[in-house]
Amino acid sequence: MTDFAAFDRYVESHADLYLERLKGILRIPSIAAQGKGLQEAADWVCDMAREIGLEPRQITVDDSAPFVVAQGGQGDRGLMIYNHYDVQPPEPLEEWESPPFEPTERDGRIYARGVADNKGNLVARMCAVEAYQQVIGPLPVRVQFVVEGEEEIGSKHVEAFAHAHPELFRDMNGCLWEAGYRDESGRPVISLGLRGILAVELHARTARIDAHSGNGSLYPNAAWRLVEALSTLRTPDGEITIDGFMDHVRPPTQADLELLARIPYPDELIRQRLGMKSFLGGVTGQEALRQLLFRPSCSINGIWGGYTGQGSKTVIPKEAAAKLDMRLIPDLTPDLAYDLLCAHLQRRGFDDVEVVRMEVGEMPARTPPDAPIVAAAKAVVQEVAQAEPIIFPFMAGSGPMYPLCQAFGIPAVSFGVGHAASQVHAPNENIYIQHFIDGIKAAGRFLAAVAEMPDA
Repeated sequence: MTDFAAFDRYVESHADLYLERLKGILRIPSIAAQGKGLQEAADWVCDMAREIGLEPRQITVDDSAPFVVAQGGQGDRGLMIYNHYDVQPPEPLEEWESPPFEPTERDGRIYARGVADNKGNLVARMCAVEAYQQVIGPLPVRVQFVVEGEEEIGSKHVEAFAHAHPELFRDMNGCLWEAGYRDESGRPVISLGLRGILAVELHARTARIDAHSGNGSLYPNAAWRLVEALSTLRTPDGEITIDGFMDHVRPPTQADLELLARIPYPDELIRQRLGMKSFLGGVTGQEALRQLLFRPSCSINGIWGGYTGQGSKTVIPKEAAAKLDMRLIPDLTPDLAYDLLCAHLQRRGFDDVEVVRMEVGEMPARTPPDAPIVAAAKAVVQEVAQAEPIIFPFMAGSGPMYPLCQAFGIPAVSFGVGHAASQVHAPNENIYIQHFIDGIKAAGRFLAAVAEMPDA
């Protein structure tokens, strides 16, 4: 076993340098939804890869943002490290206590858009690769960073990228995925998969023009038509009622339930932090966790139609629309979920409600809990955090894990530098500086752990 005491001292003595590196990429407003700063961020990743001794190149597919592939090291095993350099839009700007692209330190944290999702993890892992070589020696595994710039808009070119370059994935023995955090109690979390996602818009149109609401007892109303259609998709406690949908949901296995039973779920702390009186259906504890992880969801992301300005305007709207996303678990795929939704609305008489499929659509993905890479991740995270990690079968979110990992038989795990109140996708996104340093220490140990792990 490698002695990491000298490695830790090196990391701590270079903490200021690592923070300055992090601030450098945080200053780049690489907003995928707006197409801003993506090339600049990709160039930054390439420059940093060269600085830490890797060989980077940029690859584009069709009109994609650049994929950065950076390789180095040698050994019998290959470790892919997936991250993304794009971020969410920072709005609403007025809710930020400091400018979103001017990284600011206060109260032991660093605040900036993208610091938790996902630039903090990216920089921590790159710094770990450099520190390992400086202190311990040559990299013990073939390291391959795959860093994209469209994760926040659904990774719409990842599948084409993977199909065009299968040689990048054939010899990889595991993947360290982009995300990771500590829960409300400060315990580190390791995740073994992602839920899939389908995003759609529903459009209802009932007339050519808006009408006077005095005719409301006779004229059809697009907003009501939309609400009536939406009400058939889900019960008030969150159970999806789309015809045939739940027939394709794989129930948790006994191994899943045993894993679930070992997860202490701080439901009361979560509700307090979010200002919620209760979860859907009033569930608590283990039942809440089971509902979160093993039940698909259907969420209205936004809804509009008619007049929404100041004061009253008595109209019957001619059109209305809503954005929805569905989080999917095995064996639901985006294509299947879309087909079931369309058939459901047709069968219920809502053939006039148009279903527009968005570009966001990702498969669910999982790594078996007994995979050797899981034990490797657990050991290094526990050593650095001095706390036993909690292992989740899924993260609540989605991402392109399936086309990059499971499609090639690559097991993947996630651990990283965020925490429960990192406010990912929200104003005042942040991480603890100490967690960033700990992330470097854990990633360095993970390189050695992957090199030493037994065959699957």
